[in-house]
Amino acid sequence: MVENTNNRTEEFKLSGEELLKKVREIIEDGNARRVIIKNSKGKTLIEIPLTIGVVGGAALTLFAPVLVAVGAIAGLLTKCTLIVEKVEKVEKIE
Repeated sequence: MVENTNNRTEEFKLSGEELLKKVREIIEDGNARRVIIKNSKGKTLIEIPLTIGVVGGAALTLFAPVLVAVGAIAGLLTKCTLIVEKVEKVEKIE
């Protein structure tokens, strides 16, 4: 059995205050592969791979150092762009 996947990205324009909250939500959901944070000029500040596959409280514990870094970045930014790369399973081929 082979599963086809489809990559999809979502882009959010956020204030620095909203950034940490949104990243926490994404980690808790557990369906994102990568998170990219860019400043208002479009320069990539950090890329976070989220391919471990844990969700909920365990994910937040595992990614605590990442959340600290995101919090520090959020404190420096007034506006930013958050790009979330997701992988969706399209269909099963047997």
